[in-house]
Amino acid sequence: MPQWHFPEGDGLPARQLVEGTLAPIVVLDERLRHLYVNPAWVKVSGLPATEFLGRTLGEVLPDLHRPNDILFEVLKDGQPREATISGTTGVSSPLGKRLWRAVYHRVDLPGQGACLCGIGVEISNLRRYLDDLETAHLRLALLDASTTRVGTTLDLETTCQELVDLLAPSLTDMAAVGIVEEEFTGSPPPPPGFLRLRKVAGAAPPGMEWLLRQLGGTGPYIDVPRGVATRHCLDTGRPWLGNLASDELFQKVTVDPERTKLFRAAGIHSLLIVPLITAARPVGVILLGRAGASQPFNDDDLVTIQALADRAALSIDSARRYSYEHTMALELQRALLSEPRTPHPAVEVAARYLPSGRSVLVGGDWYDSIPLADSRTLLVMGDVMGHGFQAAVAMSQYRSLLRTIAASGTGIDSILTEFDRKVAQLGLDRLATCLLAVMDPRAGTCTAASAGHLPPAVLRPGGSIEVLWLPAGPPIGTGLGGYESLTVRMDRGTTLLLYTDGLVERRGTDIDVSVRALEALSLPADGPLDDMLDTFLARLTNGAYEDDVAILAARQRDEDGPQSAGR
Repeated sequence: MPQWHFPEGDGLPARQLVEGTLAPIVVLDERLRHLYVNPAWVKVSGLPATEFLGRTLGEVLPDLHRPNDILFEVLKDGQPREATISGTTGVSSPLGKRLWRAVYHRVDLPGQGACLCGIGVEISNLRRYLDDLETAHLRLALLDASTTRVGTTLDLETTCQELVDLLAPSLTDMAAVGIVEEEFTGSPPPPPGFLRLRKVAGAAPPGMEWLLRQLGGTGPYIDVPRGVATRHCLDTGRPWLGNLASDELFQKVTVDPERTKLFRAAGIHSLLIVPLITAARPVGVILLGRAGASQPFNDDDLVTIQALADRAALSIDSARRYSYEHTMALELQRALLSEPRTPHPAVEVAARYLPSGRSVLVGGDWYDSIPLADSRTLLVMGDVMGHGFQAAVAMSQYRSLLRTIAASGTGIDSILTEFDRKVAQLGLDRLATCLLAVMDPRAGTCTAASAGHLPPAVLRPGGSIEVLWLPAGPPIGTGLGGYESLTVRMDRGTTLLLYTDGLVERRGTDIDVSVRALEALSLPADGPLDDMLDTFLARLTNGAYEDDVAILAARQRDEDGPQSAGR
């Protein structure tokens, strides 16, 4: 195929104009074969002009892509159009994939007929700038999102899962979090010189979940020796990067050759370990992996992920401290709230204590059962006002005091009066509500009195619930006294329910309305009391409680019935 030649004219020659420009220019025939390429395109392509003549772009540079359908439309209707050429040529470039924007015009050449003339300009730098700008915006948005998406609760597992879900797949294919374990309750400590990590959360794309399950081996912990990349991160507070890692490099992360095989089987080619540090103290680490066609981690990835880790470390540390303090607070609560005394053999009881979900503070709720003379059992439900250790300690004092007074065997209205008087005399500055009920299996009755406490309820053998509205006396600690009792019939199979306000109190609803709502429930009246309480709580509540809940159930025991235990 002959090469197209420029006609010479007056003034500046056309060839000098075309061949002197820095813009690539090509001339194509009706089948998009090259008739001419100028020196600018020769320099870009890295190939001599003779390599192009008579051949299409795909035949000469297969790694370059151009929408040829647009070019055929220009040939058809003569309307100039723009097209984008992208890919790589034989000339290396720090930009990697290059980008040109070209305009194609139809021209009629002597002896050639309709042809195309294309003039291009490289926009790789501009495209890269726009891509970098968009990436920066996305990462800033990710950092901003972390403030609302990570640490939404004080639950450690939830917080760690929120972190890995934010990282994968936005910045990595696989992410896992391990938390430094400082308490070894229930398991032997790690070997000397080892640091224990608890596997908490992970995220991976479909088909790679098995890697998360197998990576840390069996059990909830990983004991990490010195010399391992993970340990180095925790000791130095600096991340560790292994891009396009060899098996030897993976060994620095895993120690166990079998785990290196797991990485390879999952297609992981690059690893990044980022420490979770707060107040110069290691909290844990994040392990991130990229697989398949994903690019290795770059400096921008490292900066972004480290910033996310720094923010997440504060939330994770708060959740960890909350979990620890919450556990310790509950242990204190259980120590102060000892099991109720064994009731009279003719009465069976079951109890529940459920802390609120809003804080680690223990509360002042308590319950008790005290055997009395003549086969009777005194049932107690109390609530010291306030939260915290002081309320819990006051609760323990009140409970011990009430047990001492109840031993006198007087009527419950007299017990409440004496209880109120002694609390006022002792100068305990916390008021308390209290409900007393004496079950008398021989008489088939229940006698109850209230010191400002919510009324008890009874579960009839048919499954219906009835609230027993008692005369309301003043709370314990006022020194006012004046309590009245009420006696009701308790047929065999009837269950008495005592509870604190956390069971029924709902924000924005009058407490009396909430108590009356109990009568709309229907429960199985037979079977173990523990099962009945579980059903009762499941039907009445949804999610975490706004306040501590204590509940005590009691009924006359069948002669051959099972023994229930308080929990």
